[in-house]
Amino acid sequence: MSVRVPGDLMYGSKTRPKTYVIALGGNAILRAGQMGTIEEQFTNLRQTGKQLVGLLGGHNHIVITHGNGPQVGNLLLAVESAKDIPPLPLDACSAATQGFMGYMIQQALSNCLREMGLTHNITTVITQVIVNEHDPAFKRPSKPIGPFYSSGQAGRFKESRGWQLVNDSDRGYRRVVPSPEPLEIQQARIIKSMLDAGEIVIAVGGGGIPVIRRPDNSLHGVEAVIDKDMASARLAMDIGADVLLILTAVKTVFSDFGKPSQKPLYSLTDGEAEALLKEGQFGAGSMEPKIMASLKFLRATPAGRHREVIITAPEKALDALAGITGTKIALG
Repeated sequence: MSVRVPGDLMYGSKTRPKTYVIALGGNAILRAGQMGTIEEQFTNLRQTGKQLVGLLGGHNHIVITHGNGPQVGNLLLAVESAKDIPPLPLDACSAATQGFMGYMIQQALSNCLREMGLTHNITTVITQVIVNEHDPAFKRPSKPIGPFYSSGQAGRFKESRGWQLVNDSDRGYRRVVPSPEPLEIQQARIIKSMLDAGEIVIAVGGGGIPVIRRPDNSLHGVEAVIDKDMASARLAMDIGADVLLILTAVKTVFSDFGKPSQKPLYSLTDGEAEALLKEGQFGAGSMEPKIMASLKFLRATPAGRHREVIITAPEKALDALAGITGTKIALG
């Protein structure tokens, strides 16, 4: 197998390696129409690994983040089905999925590197993400999670567990939880030191484990879900990354997506991206959080540094990094 890799991706700049945060979207792990078996997820990850092997095997610093929506949903469903087992709080569910998904990702990618004769350690860091316990999101739960319930079940859970549930697209009722803004990655310093030592790191899976810091500096998990793109941007800022590479279901960002007038957007300034965001060009549950995360990352660029965001599909990752396809966003 031969892999075309532009030289600057393999070796970074002449003065220092580049730091990449690679945010794997759901389709890099579980694809539409699949049942979600472990075998399917490993197959998808191997395909993603083959696309990224050149970048992963280079001299740059690499952190991989990922979503966990279907996986945490399945875990919640399994817990609900096991009547004699105490329910798991959301922070514990997030930790559990970070662990087993990190195992799958690090094994699949390590095997891809080994097949190419490349050796890198890949390590999963179970990551806590600090949020503000007074974040307005806690008063307005909006993130649907877990299985669908009947109206009767929803009423019982609301009374017995204090859950908030909403009718989700007339398919049934789902629990909604807060989605607060990530303020700080608790393990950022550890992750940075691992990168400096040549490790590839998997971190903030599913947006990380949401925790609050008490006045005595102790950390406590909360019932919430952090947006994975916002958490990836926060991590990229905290470790001083150069590139945020967001791998999703489309090879470019579009204006008028899904309409006859849709148009691919290959290059955007932060100002252009913000204007399109305000026009409502990006779907609230799909591209919008990716653009918001991109703007947050770019606008925290230190003086004298260059940062960029690249959004594309997993199979187009190297082409996008080489400027052949994908959407590149940078400060205007």
